[in-house]
Amino acid sequence: MGARLYGLALFYLQKAAMTTLKTTPLNAAHRAMGAKMVDFGGWDMPVNYGSQIDEHHQVRNDVGMFDVCHMRVVDAKGDGVRAFLRYLLANNADKLAASGRALYSAMLRPDGGVIDDLIIYFMTEQWFRIVVNAGTADKDIAWMKQQAAVHAPKLTITSRDDLAMVAVQGPHARTKVWEVLPQTKAATEHLINFQAADCGEYFVARTGYTGEDGFEVMLPKEKVEAFWYALSKVGVKPIGLGARDTLRLEAGMNLYGQDMDETVGPLESGLGWTVDLKSDRDFIGKAALLANPPTKKLAGLVLLDRGVLRGHQKVKTAHGDGEITSGSFSPTLEKSIALARIPNEVQLGDTVQVEIRDKLLNAKVVKYPFARNGKGLIN
Repeated sequence: MGARLYGLALFYLQKAAMTTLKTTPLNAAHRAMGAKMVDFGGWDMPVNYGSQIDEHHQVRNDVGMFDVCHMRVVDAKGDGVRAFLRYLLANNADKLAASGRALYSAMLRPDGGVIDDLIIYFMTEQWFRIVVNAGTADKDIAWMKQQAAVHAPKLTITSRDDLAMVAVQGPHARTKVWEVLPQTKAATEHLINFQAADCGEYFVARTGYTGEDGFEVMLPKEKVEAFWYALSKVGVKPIGLGARDTLRLEAGMNLYGQDMDETVGPLESGLGWTVDLKSDRDFIGKAALLANPPTKKLAGLVLLDRGVLRGHQKVKTAHGDGEITSGSFSPTLEKSIALARIPNEVQLGDTVQVEIRDKLLNAKVVKYPFARNGKGLIN
């Protein structure tokens, strides 16, 4: 019996070890600030620190900070890095002419499916910085290295595991960052949206995932906790994943794994604006996109009846069925909203039906984003 109990105990210990969550350098700070922690794609992350709706409004109206240390910073360096990215990505790296400029793009499979969406920063002709999603980081880097081995063998592609990242977002975000990092103000106060500055230990980008102004700051891991607490001391409140999701949904920003993935192309995921099909440039997945024009598109929905829109709910239209990819209650609009993949023939202003708990509820097709820069954009 003792041996059997020991065996069972060992089994459960091994099972627990297999499911141990990854943590960011800010994990202890989240717990000290009273965060409710959840499993987010294998990471132990804060979903909220109190009221999710209050956190949402905090970012829209003032300023908040997000732990995005789980995302991965990758440096591509060497001769021919621009030419390599020109082939690797659906968007065209040639658009980046000034140092610090950033570009949002999808990285595609040969069949046109989305491996990941990412941001690249052009720093010099020898150095581009790339930020990829946490859940796909290892896969992304392996794909980049595989392609580089064939098309740009002299390049180095390095995962910057020594760096952490904090997003400070909201109308007062930049001012608060300058209070904590006054040495970065001169290099960052004239940055436009989607531009970054290398400030020595601090890499500061005017980018974000909320539809509000702000900075994403990359810095050494050993300094991120002090930076987090310094921001808190000047009044920047921590914001969890719950509010981050409603903010990005209102802003009409895709979430990998929900609004697109390897089974779906960018043209039916609302990412046509990030795909350069006009130039003669070839890129991975281009031939597949040209050979298979999309029959569906990503559109916004606002629920007209009472209920809540959620991912995977079926959307019924006069032209065939679709599906909600992301849905939630919008704190800014005080309505239920969603992104949905629906037939191309459906027009803005049309009324469609969403299947919710065996009922068909009416929703209006609208142009997203739903809200940005502190304001609702849908009546």
